[in-house]
Amino acid sequence: MSEPVHHVLLISCADRKGLVADITGILFRRDLNIINNAEFVEHATGRFFMRTVMDGDLDEADLVAELCGLLPDEAEVRMAEKRKKRIVVFASRESHCLGDILVRAAFDELNAEILAVISNHPVLRDLTEKFSHPYHEVAHGGLSREGHEAAVREVLASYPADYLVLAKYMRILTPDFVRRYRSRIINIHHSFLPAFIGARPYHQAYERGVKIIGATAHFVNESLDEGPIIAQNVEPIGHQYEPRDIARAGHHIEKVVLARALDLVFDDRVFVSGNRTILFV
Repeated sequence: MSEPVHHVLLISCADRKGLVADITGILFRRDLNIINNAEFVEHATGRFFMRTVMDGDLDEADLVAELCGLLPDEAEVRMAEKRKKRIVVFASRESHCLGDILVRAAFDELNAEILAVISNHPVLRDLTEKFSHPYHEVAHGGLSREGHEAAVREVLASYPADYLVLAKYMRILTPDFVRRYRSRIINIHHSFLPAFIGARPYHQAYERGVKIIGATAHFVNESLDEGPIIAQNVEPIGHQYEPRDIARAGHHIEKVVLARALDLVFDDRVFVSGNRTILFV
């Protein structure tokens, strides 16, 4: 007997009474079996979110049209595509996050297909090509930020990416670039935001004598390190830690947090609501 085909329905709309009953009623009349259902109302905005996993035969476009006709105006209704997400990974010099992504993808532990790696340095070419992925070095020396990004966009034009993953990419993206990929750029930040924004975060942490360090994965928006947060974690450290020890511990937690964020996003468990995320875990 073949495995049932699971479908994932994602809904975001203005809240009102009876939404769950109305939605599940349509699914019942279409002879669809709900495997898992989760919903949430963000009271500050009056917004309703729902993620439903179901099986059965269905015409996805027809179901979405019927739901849109029933739900409040401006409802966002979509069926998650049953395929791996296509990603382009951006990196600079540090290998730990990129290496983790390459290994997880190679062993089918990441619901994503790596289309290419883009870097502003040559350092990670050998690592990337060991996994048979295209590597594009787009050096920024002598170029304005806008000129460098134009060269990056020229490379990206060859790849139909669903998401861009900044795996320790040490370049600040311009607002124009970010707007082209709104809610589609995922960054790992080397601290527990909003602490220690900017360069040399582990030296900042050492100078403050912190007792925990952390990492934050977030969607990128037009403001530096202020996009909607997807995942965070912290790790205790001791007074004997030097900046090098803090950085080593920090690199480990960065990998863990970025991996968690990518799993959530690529499994269609994240809704963006303003500058917040709604997670169904």
